Amino acid sequence: MAELKNRLQADLTTALKNREKTRLATLRMALSAVTNEEVAGKEARQLTDDEVLKVLAREVRKRKEASEAFAGAGRAEQAQLELDEAEVLNAYLPKQLDDAEIAAYVDEAIAEVTTQLGEAPGQRQMGQVMKATNAKVAGRADGGRVAAVVKSRLAS
Repeated sequence: MAELKNRLQADLTTALKNREKTRLATLRMALSAVTNEEVAGKEARQLTDDEVLKVLAREVRKRKEASEAFAGAGRAEQAQLELDEAEVLNAYLPKQLDDAEIAAYVDEAIAEVTTQLGEAPGQRQMGQVMKATNAKVAGRADGGRVAAVVKSRLAS
């Protein structure tokens, strides 16, 4: 079993004992999402820690989007609850990269693609550069932020 899933379950037990309402609900939801992912597809399987991280990152993204929607509808209390849940889940994710670190990884990926193609990549090779960059940042940066940096680097 994935070490991260075990940690989530242990923290769930602790939250239950300490009566931490938001943390308890968030961890239950996260474990439910992990379990759903495990039984999705043709046969059930155990997720690796990397796969569990992807599920948690997806759940954080959902919470942030829901928070923005609630805030836009004037429901500040519900928006804050969603942000609190995202914060609980963020504790299990690796530290996010800042823009300078993302740019450095994008530059490395562009250099690799340039070597493969024999020429500098343009907008048409954005997919290749994104693939190479995402392999390097692996869950430590939002795909939208990475794509924005890749676009700006390829345009210049």
